Amino acid sequence: MANRAIDVLRARAFELPVNERAALAHDLLASLDDPADVDASEAWDTEILRRLDQLDDGTAALVDRAELRRRIRNRIESP
Repeated sequence: MANRAIDVLRARAFELPVNERAALAHDLLASLDDPADVDASEAWDTEILRRLDQLDDGTAALVDRAELRRRIRNRIESP
């Protein structure tokens, strides 16, 4: 059985302009996520900077799109 308060909130939300409904939907979905992992965020920032440095100094091992697609296709098709 549906909760009356939820039904009222839903009806009121549908009356909002599209951009406000989108903002509300975003906030509701974000509230379901666990708190951000600060250590993971810092680790990703470090990794991104490391990779950018590799691109800048020419030491990054780059793969063209055709090769990437081939690798992905092989992974999908392999058991």
